Amino acid sequence: NSEDVRCKCICPPYKDHSGHIYNKNVSQKDCDCLHVVEPMPVPGPDVEAYCLRCECKYEERSSVTIKVSDVILLA
Repeated sequence: NSEDVRCKCICPPYKDHSGHIYNKNVSQKDCDCLHVVEPMPVPGPDVEAYCLRCECKYEERSSVTIKVSDVILLA
C-alpha cells in the first residue's frame, strides 16, 4: 500500500526561510531532500547548502497491523 511508506525530511531554518517538515511517498532510494522537498524554498545556488541541513528518513508501517491492534484495544 503506497500510504504505508513515506519519506520524511525535517529541514531546519535556513537564512530567511523558516524550518519545515516535508512528507512524500517515494521509494527508499529516492528518500532525499532533492526528491522530497517541493517546492524548493531556496534559489539554485543555495539548494545544496539547504539540503545538507535537512534530515530525511524513510518510514514504513503496516496499516493492517495498526487496524487490528485498534480493534483489539477497543474490544
